[in-house]
Amino acid sequence: MLEIRGVRAGYGAVAVLHGIDLDAAAGQVSCIMGRNGAGKTTLLRAVMGLLPVTAGSVRLGGAPIHHLPAHEVPRRGIGYVPQGRRLFGPLTVAENLEIGLMARRRGAAVRDRVLGLFPRLAERLGQAAATLSGGEQQMLAIGRALCLEPAVLLLDEPTEGLQPSMVALIRDTVARLRAEGVAVVLVEQRVETALAVADRLAFVTGGRVAETVAARGLAADAPQFAAHVGV
Repeated sequence: MLEIRGVRAGYGAVAVLHGIDLDAAAGQVSCIMGRNGAGKTTLLRAVMGLLPVTAGSVRLGGAPIHHLPAHEVPRRGIGYVPQGRRLFGPLTVAENLEIGLMARRRGAAVRDRVLGLFPRLAERLGQAAATLSGGEQQMLAIGRALCLEPAVLLLDEPTEGLQPSMVALIRDTVARLRAEGVAVVLVEQRVETALAVADRLAFVTGGRVAETVAARGLAADAPQFAAHVGV
């Protein structure tokens, strides 16, 4: 269980999160939605130690992690796929995966499992990451994070700019991870994708969670989407 309580964070003197609360349970997908600038990416960066938490707490399995340096957070079992993927472009697919394996000292069996999820990557192990298509790069970014064997996976708009077949693949991957007991935190702007994979939807406005609702039974024209996501 990832527990976020009263977290405040921002960029220098600019406060973005104003006491945000969120839970992510094992075997569930928690989807964070909100307009641009609401604080969604800032929240994930704060969880990963990339931004200092100035107040509140982040706990993983009951243990506080908000005080840890950024390189220690993945070692505790949190995988992160940032918006824009942030791959090591000149390195090969195999080398990018190896970096993920090194974080928690995982071996060939874990790599083979990841390649089983994304067979196309197995065909491109010697290819530079920068030369992959956008969808293939997203596969690699997710695969690298899964090389940690994470208990929690944070995904920041993983379907952005992708063709429908790739969006469907990522949705299927998220559903499979949920079935395996991973706690998935998904930042997503596509309403149809959120409704297809999420167990809960947390709507973020002004650096706070304005409302959390169950995804089951919610329709695409529900008032929450117009209030917190629509332009």
